[in-house]
Amino acid sequence: MAAFLFGVLSSLAASAIVLALGLLRSSRLRWWMVATCSWCTGVGLFRVYRSQSSAEQDIAKDLAQARWIKILAGRGNVLTREAFSPLWSGELPMESIQILLPDASSRADSWLDQRSHDVSRFDPGFSPGLLRSQVQTNLTYLAHVSRSQRNVELRSFNLPNTCRVIATDKAAFLTFYSRSAHGRNSPCLYARAPGLLYNIALQQFESAWMNSSTVHAAS
Repeated sequence: MAAFLFGVLSSLAASAIVLALGLLRSSRLRWWMVATCSWCTGVGLFRVYRSQSSAEQDIAKDLAQARWIKILAGRGNVLTREAFSPLWSGELPMESIQILLPDASSRADSWLDQRSHDVSRFDPGFSPGLLRSQVQTNLTYLAHVSRSQRNVELRSFNLPNTCRVIATDKAAFLTFYSRSAHGRNSPCLYARAPGLLYNIALQQFESAWMNSSTVHAAS
């Protein structure tokens, strides 16, 4: 009888472990656990995306509910994709849209070139000047699509290219760039306001904004 009960209990224990492991693999459960710990500590972290690119659908959802948006990007490719198209078409009227991209016209030894050098060490297809060219293309695109919108401010900065910030009045998506990976492959943190991490995201943006210059569309 004891052996039978031991066998039953062992089976139940094994089933519970398997179930627990299965739940831990669930992204929704992981996000819930992260959010609970974050709420207890006041950090404000609610989600962690394995890669920056995997957050784009949720970025689009947040934009639809935002009053304003602040964007600090290292290249700006995401701003030309579907998630942001409602901004440029006027479907999402906002109080203000502030955008910061690296200065593609800066001197040859700029922080933009330092980031380009870092990327070229792990991406053999990343030739000198490619990042500068991509940033300039995105600056030109944004300058043109925003010409008819008075609520859009586009500026460029020459500061360390270390993170991406997409912040609204309710939350922020924050990515810290690695020196050994593209930004799109770096983890993305989702922080809600109020909270420490949300405040850090806004501070990163405001620091760069204070040391930036206005970008004008070419005639």
